[in-house]
Amino acid sequence: MPKPKVFSGFTATTAENLLLDAGAFFKNFEVGTDTFDSAVAAGKLLGATQGGGTFSAVPTIRKIEIDGVKGAAKGLEVIDEWVVTLMANIKEVTQESIMAALATGVAADGPTGYKKITVNNYIQLTDYIDNVVWVGKLSKTDTPVIIVVKNAISLGGLTLNMADKSEGLIPTTFTGHYDDTELDVPPFEIYYPDSSVA
Repeated sequence: MPKPKVFSGFTATTAENLLLDAGAFFKNFEVGTDTFDSAVAAGKLLGATQGGGTFSAVPTIRKIEIDGVKGAAKGLEVIDEWVVTLMANIKEVTQESIMAALATGVAADGPTGYKKITVNNYIQLTDYIDNVVWVGKLSKTDTPVIIVVKNAISLGGLTLNMADKSEGLIPTTFTGHYDDTELDVPPFEIYYPDSSVA
């Protein structure tokens, strides 16, 4: 009896196309100018993470209904909106990570040895971060994969869990927003290494 054939997507190039590890999260990262090292040196790192994070770009698609068409029809779907988020499980509890989660956080001098963090009851344009970026490693190259979420702000607030034999963690979800000068451009970009460049 012949051996049964195994069906798999595994090929000789599989090991070259794996997205490895948790990567790192930055704010105001300039693709093409910043490198991982220069962005860390410039203080753009959001902080160490535990459990990595998640990127999501989900369109809301509306099906246009036409009499006589009994189901989905090619060409009769439109995108109503994109919901773009980048979530980071930030392990470092710093003034900056707390303020990033709070969206409208304001730091002022407090009693000696303290900064006082408060929030506003309104969102100003200056509260949006130009971009929040994930930089990660692809198995085949040292050129990183870069995901950019533009005009980002945390809409979920601050949740900080504290427990014995554990450290605090700030799960922060940044939502991308359209810019008034680019209303036809969804607020994210993915930079993937070009395999044709040696």
